[in-house]
Amino acid sequence: MIAMLDYAAVAVFALTGALVASRAQLDIIGFFFVACLTAVGGGTIRDLLLDRDPVFWLADPTHLAIACAAAFLVFFTAHLLESRYTVLLWLDAAALAIAVAAGVSVAGAMDQSVPIILVMGVATGTLGGLMRDVVCNEVPLVLKQGELYVTAALAGAGAALAIPYLTADPLAPIMACILTTFALRAGSLAFGWRLPVYRPRPPRS
Repeated sequence: MIAMLDYAAVAVFALTGALVASRAQLDIIGFFFVACLTAVGGGTIRDLLLDRDPVFWLADPTHLAIACAAAFLVFFTAHLLESRYTVLLWLDAAALAIAVAAGVSVAGAMDQSVPIILVMGVATGTLGGLMRDVVCNEVPLVLKQGELYVTAALAGAGAALAIPYLTADPLAPIMACILTTFALRAGSLAFGWRLPVYRPRPPRS
């Protein structure tokens, strides 16, 4: 199940990386680079922090092949999309949900503590997209003002930890994580759900 989650997260995140590369008008090698960076970035940081040897894509280079295939597909089809940015946002929401579940599953399988599982879920879900946006000079989605992004990832990871107290179904934590993360992120995109943001106040006289 962990391997399948990693494959799915790599594929969808790679599509988002390639879409950002198309917005930056990069060549095919640039597409491959950004797609691979986005696809494996979060999982790489997760595995390094957890001292997981080897890192997942070094153990199975199929992940890189999947990312390159996604980049190749987008290179020849991105121009057909009416709004690449809209597609990017929704694909990123799906990738976020899957990657958070992958991060939680990996950390849980290594018997990590609750705080570490939460952090690994958030890191796996967010860091690849952050790298993608920084490299391509885009405003990082993770930092968009007030939007539910890290919050959605954290809530999804929390749901995965809470569900085992309600059911013994081994798939329930994964599904709860994916559905919670995606629902919150989708609500932010579709309905404008936001967290309050800091507003500076004039100094007191």
